Amino acid sequence: MIRKATVQDVPAIAALINQYAERGIMLFRSHAELYETVRDFIVAEENNTILGIAALEIIWADLAEVRSLAVAPSAQNRGLGRQLVSALADEARHLKIQRIFALTYEKTFFERQGFVEVDKSALPLKVWSVCIKCPKRDGCDEIAMVKTILDAPSVAEDNPDTHADLRYDVPTPLVQLGVKH
Repeated sequence: MIRKATVQDVPAIAALINQYAERGIMLFRSHAELYETVRDFIVAEENNTILGIAALEIIWADLAEVRSLAVAPSAQNRGLGRQLVSALADEARHLKIQRIFALTYEKTFFERQGFVEVDKSALPLKVWSVCIKCPKRDGCDEIAMVKTILDAPSVAEDNPDTHADLRYDVPTPLVQLGVKH
Protein backbone atom coordinates (compact mmCIF):
# COMPACT_ATOMS: atom_id res chain seq x y z
CA MET A 1 0.00 0.00 0.00
CA ILE A 2 1.25 3.49 -0.91
CA ARG A 3 0.31 6.19 1.59
CA LYS A 4 1.39 9.59 2.89
CA ALA A 5 4.15 9.42 5.49
CA THR A 6 3.53 10.31 9.12
CA VAL A 7 5.90 11.50 11.82
CA GLN A 8 5.90 7.96 13.20
CA ASP A 9 7.51 6.84 9.92
CA VAL A 10 10.55 9.12 10.25
CA PRO A 11 12.85 6.59 11.98
CA ALA A 12 12.14 3.99 9.28
CA ILE A 13 12.55 6.58 6.51
CA ALA A 14 15.89 7.67 7.99
CA ALA A 15 17.08 4.07 8.29
CA LEU A 16 16.27 3.34 4.65
CA ILE A 17 17.85 6.55 3.34
CA ASN A 18 20.95 6.23 5.48
CA GLN A 19 21.43 2.60 4.46
CA TYR A 20 21.93 3.84 0.89
CA ALA A 21 23.81 6.97 2.00
CA GLU A 22 26.44 4.78 3.63
CA ARG A 23 27.10 3.35 0.15
CA GLY A 24 27.36 6.83 -1.40
CA ILE A 25 24.14 6.42 -3.38
CA MET A 26 22.02 8.96 -1.49
CA LEU A 27 22.59 11.92 0.79
CA PHE A 28 22.29 11.37 4.52
CA ARG A 29 19.17 12.97 5.97
CA SER A 30 18.92 13.81 9.66
CA HIS A 31 15.84 13.05 11.70
CA ALA A 32 15.37 16.81 12.11
CA GLU A 33 15.38 17.36 8.35
CA LEU A 34 12.99 14.45 7.84
CA TYR A 35 10.54 15.74 10.45
CA GLU A 36 10.61 19.13 8.68
CA THR A 37 9.85 17.54 5.30
CA VAL A 38 7.71 14.54 6.30
CA ARG A 39 4.72 16.05 4.43
CA ASP A 40 6.69 15.63 1.18
CA PHE A 41 7.08 11.87 1.69
CA ILE A 42 5.05 8.86 0.70
CA VAL A 43 5.80 5.31 1.80
CA ALA A 44 5.19 1.82 0.45
CA GLU A 45 4.08 -0.29 3.37
CA GLU A 46 3.36 -3.99 3.73
CA ASN A 47 2.45 -5.74 6.99
CA ASN A 48 3.26 -2.55 8.94
CA THR A 49 6.78 -2.50 7.48
CA ILE A 50 8.01 0.37 5.31
CA LEU A 51 9.57 -1.13 2.19
CA GLY A 52 9.94 1.99 0.06
CA ILE A 53 9.94 5.76 0.29
CA ALA A 54 9.95 8.80 -1.97
CA ALA A 55 9.38 12.53 -1.66
CA LEU A 56 8.11 15.26 -3.95
CA GLU A 57 9.72 18.65 -3.40
CA ILE A 58 8.18 21.58 -5.23
CA ILE A 59 10.92 23.69 -6.80
CA TRP A 60 8.84 26.24 -8.70
CA ALA A 61 5.34 26.66 -10.12
CA ASP A 62 6.04 24.26 -12.97
CA LEU A 63 8.75 21.97 -11.57
CA ALA A 64 9.09 19.45 -8.72
CA GLU A 65 11.82 17.00 -7.76
CA VAL A 66 11.43 13.31 -7.00
CA ARG A 67 13.75 12.97 -3.99
CA SER A 68 14.88 10.24 -1.67
CA LEU A 69 13.47 7.38 -3.73
CA ALA A 70 14.54 4.16 -2.02
CA VAL A 71 13.27 0.60 -1.83
CA ALA A 72 14.53 -1.89 0.73
CA PRO A 73 16.87 -4.45 -0.87
CA SER A 74 14.52 -7.26 0.19
CA ALA A 75 11.62 -5.62 -1.68
CA GLN A 76 13.31 -4.69 -4.95
CA ASN A 77 12.10 -5.89 -8.35
CA ARG A 78 8.48 -5.93 -7.18
CA GLY A 79 7.41 -2.66 -8.79
CA LEU A 80 7.45 -0.57 -5.60
CA GLY A 81 9.80 2.07 -7.05
CA ARG A 82 7.56 2.40 -10.10
CA GLN A 83 4.47 2.71 -7.87
CA LEU A 84 6.13 5.38 -5.74
CA VAL A 85 7.19 7.45 -8.77
CA SER A 86 3.72 7.05 -10.29
CA ALA A 87 2.08 8.24 -7.06
CA LEU A 88 4.36 11.30 -6.96
CA ALA A 89 3.58 12.06 -10.62
CA ASP A 90 -0.14 11.87 -9.78
CA GLU A 91 0.39 14.27 -6.88
CA ALA A 92 2.32 16.69 -9.09
CA ARG A 93 -0.42 16.46 -11.72
CA HIS A 94 -3.02 17.23 -9.03
CA LEU A 95 -0.95 20.29 -8.05
CA LYS A 96 -0.81 21.35 -11.75
CA ILE A 97 2.97 21.00 -11.86
CA GLN A 98 4.12 20.40 -15.43
CA ARG A 99 7.42 18.58 -14.99
CA ILE A 100 9.09 16.38 -12.44
CA PHE A 101 12.78 15.57 -12.35
CA ALA A 102 15.24 13.41 -10.49
CA LEU A 103 18.99 13.49 -9.96
CA THR A 104 19.92 9.84 -10.05
CA TYR A 105 22.35 7.03 -10.75
CA GLU A 106 19.46 4.83 -11.94
CA LYS A 107 19.05 6.17 -15.48
CA THR A 108 17.43 3.02 -16.90
CA PHE A 109 14.83 2.88 -14.11
CA PHE A 110 13.75 6.46 -14.75
CA GLU A 111 13.75 6.00 -18.53
CA ARG A 112 11.28 3.14 -18.03
CA GLN A 113 9.06 5.60 -16.15
CA GLY A 114 9.07 8.05 -19.09
CA PHE A 115 11.87 10.36 -17.95
CA VAL A 116 14.48 11.66 -20.38
CA GLU A 117 18.03 12.72 -19.62
CA VAL A 118 18.72 16.45 -19.69
CA ASP A 119 21.82 18.54 -19.15
CA LYS A 120 22.04 19.59 -15.51
CA SER A 121 22.44 23.21 -16.57
CA ALA A 122 18.83 23.10 -17.83
CA LEU A 123 17.62 22.95 -14.22
CA PRO A 124 17.19 26.17 -12.21
CA LEU A 125 19.80 27.18 -9.64
CA LYS A 126 17.38 26.53 -6.79
CA VAL A 127 17.81 22.81 -7.53
CA TRP A 128 21.50 23.04 -6.73
CA SER A 129 21.10 24.82 -3.39
CA VAL A 130 20.69 21.42 -1.68
CA CYS A 131 23.87 20.19 -3.38
CA ILE A 132 25.98 22.45 -1.20
CA LYS A 133 25.56 19.80 1.55
CA CYS A 134 26.76 16.97 -0.69
CA PRO A 135 30.33 15.67 -0.41
CA LYS A 136 30.30 15.25 -4.22
CA ARG A 137 29.17 18.83 -4.85
CA ASP A 138 32.26 19.78 -6.84
CA GLY A 139 32.21 16.59 -8.90
CA CYS A 140 28.56 15.60 -9.16
CA ASP A 141 28.12 12.41 -11.13
CA GLU A 142 24.35 12.12 -10.87
CA ILE A 143 22.24 12.15 -14.02
CA ALA A 144 19.43 14.70 -14.43
CA MET A 145 16.20 13.10 -15.67
CA VAL A 146 12.98 15.00 -16.47
CA LYS A 147 9.43 13.91 -17.23
CA THR A 148 6.66 16.13 -18.56
CA ILE A 149 3.44 15.19 -16.82
CA LEU A 150 1.13 18.02 -17.90
CA ASP A 151 1.15 19.24 -21.47
CA ALA A 152 -0.24 22.69 -20.80
CA PRO A 153 0.95 26.28 -20.88
CA SER A 154 3.18 27.10 -17.96
CA VAL A 155 1.55 28.85 -15.03
CA ALA A 156 4.98 30.15 -14.05
CA GLU A 157 5.45 33.67 -15.31
CA ASP A 158 9.18 33.35 -14.89
CA ASN A 159 11.76 31.04 -13.40
CA PRO A 160 13.58 31.26 -10.08
CA ASP A 161 16.86 32.23 -11.74
CA THR A 162 15.38 35.55 -12.94
CA HIS A 163 14.50 36.88 -9.49
CA ALA A 164 17.02 39.43 -8.28
CA ASP A 165 15.87 38.99 -4.68
CA LEU A 166 16.57 35.24 -4.57
CA ARG A 167 20.04 33.98 -3.71
CA TYR A 168 21.24 30.39 -3.64
CA ASP A 169 24.42 28.83 -2.41
CA VAL A 170 25.57 26.64 -5.27
CA PRO A 171 28.53 24.29 -5.80
CA THR A 172 31.84 25.76 -6.96
CA PRO A 173 31.71 24.47 -10.59
CA LEU A 174 28.60 26.56 -11.25
CA VAL A 175 30.26 29.64 -9.77
CA GLN A 176 33.35 29.02 -11.91
CA LEU A 177 31.12 28.94 -15.00
CA GLY A 178 29.98 32.45 -14.16
CA VAL A 179 26.48 31.43 -13.18
CA LYS A 180 24.96 34.20 -11.08
CA HIS A 181 23.77 33.12 -7.69
